[in-house]
Amino acid sequence: MDQAPRTPSPDDITVPQSRVRTVVLVRWGLLLWAVALLLLLLVPALRSDGREWWVWIPVAGLVGGALGHVYLTRGRGNAEMA
Repeated sequence: MDQAPRTPSPDDITVPQSRVRTVVLVRWGLLLWAVALLLLLLVPALRSDGREWWVWIPVAGLVGGALGHVYLTRGRGNAEMA
């Protein structure tokens, strides 16, 4: 009798090590949100015709990224080795 293939357990799965630190990715994200905000502020056509709210999207990204950066640089919890 053939046995059914065994489903791997979480212990069988190995996650490859990342060569990029999480805090570096957050910094790049902050830079990209800042560029998006600057672009929206410098090109008035991007925020006309009911698109005035577009400015708040990169602002929210910057705030969220700043909170993430503070969390990562403090080295608490899971971010200790990030």
